[in-house]
Amino acid sequence: MCASALPPVQIIRRSADLRRAVDRLRGCSLLAVDTESNSLFAYTERVCLVQLSTRGHDLIIDPLAVDDMRPLGDLLADPAIETIFHAAEYDIISLKRDFGFGFANLFDTMLAARVCGWDKTGLGNILEEQFGVTVDKKHQRADWSRRPLPPDQLRYAQMDTHFLPMLRDRLYAELEAQNRLAEAREMFAALCALPAAESHFDAEGYWRIQAVRDLGLRQVAIARELYLLRDSIARRLNRPPFKVFTDRTLAALAEMAPRSLEDLRSVAGLSTRLVHRDGAAILEAVARGRQAEPPRPPQRRRPPDPAIQERYEALHEWRKQRAAERGVESDVIVPRETLWALARQMPASLEELDDIPGLGPWRRAEYGAELLAMLERLNGTA
Repeated sequence: MCASALPPVQIIRRSADLRRAVDRLRGCSLLAVDTESNSLFAYTERVCLVQLSTRGHDLIIDPLAVDDMRPLGDLLADPAIETIFHAAEYDIISLKRDFGFGFANLFDTMLAARVCGWDKTGLGNILEEQFGVTVDKKHQRADWSRRPLPPDQLRYAQMDTHFLPMLRDRLYAELEAQNRLAEAREMFAALCALPAAESHFDAEGYWRIQAVRDLGLRQVAIARELYLLRDSIARRLNRPPFKVFTDRTLAALAEMAPRSLEDLRSVAGLSTRLVHRDGAAILEAVARGRQAEPPRPPQRRRPPDPAIQERYEALHEWRKQRAAERGVESDVIVPRETLWALARQMPASLEELDDIPGLGPWRRAEYGAELLAMLERLNGTA
């Protein structure tokens, strides 16, 4: 099956149409949801499309045209309606950021597939294996903020939710058969509690660029000024910083320390248009970097206490063995952060496990006694 075989989709571009659609959807027991954003094309990304599917209908909402998205938020927060996502985390934090939505009853088909031990959990692979559907990947990096969106791009978006209700049913049955439904639901509940996405510019972020860390400190001072300038230009143009110039080009500029526009024109990765428009500002940033006090490298994190490290390694090995027994990836058992919290806090009772992040009621019941006994042995008190 391909996109052209999908049923017609309703496109919603007006608030009144959204309110009417939500009124019709209130009686649904489940609703598949997906979003498309413009993170590759804007400095401040935003949700540009919201796709919805019931068992019988597909809808696409254009939030760039709809003035009031609150009716959809009321729908997604209704505990009587199960909202289905595939790889929900990014969608949830984006919808919370842009619209303040909340979620109460969620089913994530990717997480469910991981809990069931499926080898391939990407939506494209699953659709092909489960439904014989081939997804055209050319739209994965599309600009979803442009209007009008071409029909083939809308069809691609429609496919992201059209099959999710059927996929949910298959995974629900498998979770029940494996007696893993409670485990999956605990993971789904954690997704609902995720905080909204935040966008903060880190003025010290240049230290995370490997090519910059390889430079001398004087050159790093230039890189710092270029890094700050790049962000300023990106904000002004509303495009991602990497589309102003890449990290590799930033490091090359810092190493070369150009003194003229002619020098800039020889730097790979700087467009003629950028040099014409912002070349003077780039040269000024380089000059500031030459005169600035070289920055101090950030302090490296202290290594953990050897006893904590030893406990973590033992817990890590336990998780690895548990995952191998079940045929799932290790973080399905417990997250890595949970292992570190256990190693540091050394809980000694089931009550104290309540304070460990990532250990909900199901995991505490399933692994709590085993973890406590293991920590007791590691502490030498057994």
